[in-house]
Amino acid sequence: MVVVGTVGFYAIGEIETTWSDAFYMTLITLSTVGYGEVVPLVGFWDRLFAGVTSLAGFGAVTFLFTSLTVFFLESDLDYSLRRRRMEKQIRKLSGHYIICGFGRVGRNVAQELETTHRTFVAVDQDEAKMETYRERHPGLLYLHGDASDDDVLLAADIMDAAGVFAVTDDDSRNLMISLTAKQLNPKLRVVARCHEVRNAGKLKKAGADVVVSPDFTGGMRIASSMIRPNVVTFLDEMLRSQNIYRLEEVVVPAGRHPAPLGALPIGQHGLVLLGIRSERDFLFNPPAEFLVQPGHALIVMCAPEGRHAIERFFATV
Repeated sequence: MVVVGTVGFYAIGEIETTWSDAFYMTLITLSTVGYGEVVPLVGFWDRLFAGVTSLAGFGAVTFLFTSLTVFFLESDLDYSLRRRRMEKQIRKLSGHYIICGFGRVGRNVAQELETTHRTFVAVDQDEAKMETYRERHPGLLYLHGDASDDDVLLAADIMDAAGVFAVTDDDSRNLMISLTAKQLNPKLRVVARCHEVRNAGKLKKAGADVVVSPDFTGGMRIASSMIRPNVVTFLDEMLRSQNIYRLEEVVVPAGRHPAPLGALPIGQHGLVLLGIRSERDFLFNPPAEFLVQPGHALIVMCAPEGRHAIERFFATV
């Protein structure tokens, strides 16, 4: 457009006009500034050429600056809108889980929660890990920050959460997360990861309900694979099964009247009862006349639909 305008104004001005004048005239016309016409516009066609050049230049300049603005701000704007949308969704959650630390262990925890249809919020200081996971799992809700910070846990709606996973790579950070979580919400359950077995006691004192050491658990698993291979294979097949069968626990809610086990929909929805945890100990393969009371935990093998069915049963009876 600059070349066409320069040649055009040079032709309009004829002998009196220099290339410098034509170039200057083109710039002030394209930018619609119009300081002064150094090239005289006398006839109709001369003015029409200047008008068309002005309109075309206005559109081109507007498009140029709009494109540059979008180029520099689009990613930030999209990021801000996505963060705001996720924060709104998090505030609506209840009975969810908070995964503090989204490394290899945290991502495996997230996959298991997602497979069993449980909602969760991931928290990590490395946002790239969560964005990579979110590309394959668009429904991921996450917060970028330090999970040992009160404000971050409150933003994850810890007051309405069912539990917290402290599974970072640092035992001291897991200890701080456990302590902070219990101070904010003493009722929730905290499961902490521990690298050094000697730190397990400290984590429990800090508020962790359960402390899991991957090294210790891995050693036990290796030994079990040698001395009881069929049991380990059964558990592995259950975790890899397309039917999504899991060992689940369903706690009988308070206020429910005791009822015999035979009255429960145990045989329906593919539920298999393995045992019942009372206040004192476990009762394996209980009889049908056993009275199920509030506070008892039923250990069942089922799919998520079966767990939801028995939970609905207890909620409506």
